[in-house]
Amino acid sequence: MNTQADTRLNLYLVGFMGTGKSAVGRSLADELSMRFIDVDYAIEQKEGRGIPDIFAREGEAYFRKLEWDFIANGHPSTGCIVSCGGGLVTIPGITEMLKQKGLVVVLCASAETIYERTKSSDNRPLLKVDNPLERIRELLVARERAYREVGIQIMTDHRKMKDVVAHVLRLYRERSQRNSSVS
Repeated sequence: MNTQADTRLNLYLVGFMGTGKSAVGRSLADELSMRFIDVDYAIEQKEGRGIPDIFAREGEAYFRKLEWDFIANGHPSTGCIVSCGGGLVTIPGITEMLKQKGLVVVLCASAETIYERTKSSDNRPLLKVDNPLERIRELLVARERAYREVGIQIMTDHRKMKDVVAHVLRLYRERSQRNSSVS
């Protein structure tokens, strides 16, 4: 492992739950030999409890503040692949902060694909409703503009993970080359 500081541009993966942020992020981190950080996991570790418990006890607004704090100050400013929570884009001002900190890529999928990928998870407090598919559709509509404005969108429906990883990797390398030629 290189002991020198990694000065490479951070890559932030955003998008709705179940779009593949964590899986793609881990694969990218391996491919690029960069640090992988899952924001939800980091918050759970810091708080000493799971996200469903945080939502149940303090509510969504408190959780969004934890996300804001993590993006603002809770991780290295370079050398990381960061998998962000699905609702992060709902925080006012977060889009601008993410864009200043690195490359932002939005992973997207249809409501049906998301439902299939998340239906057996107990760690999705926003889907603890009678009709989770309908809730997914509602949240996608509510967040659509924010996802569209935050970064480059990549569909993950019916695609092999290695193809999605290759696409993100290509974008990251292009952006990194542009940044290094400017400096």
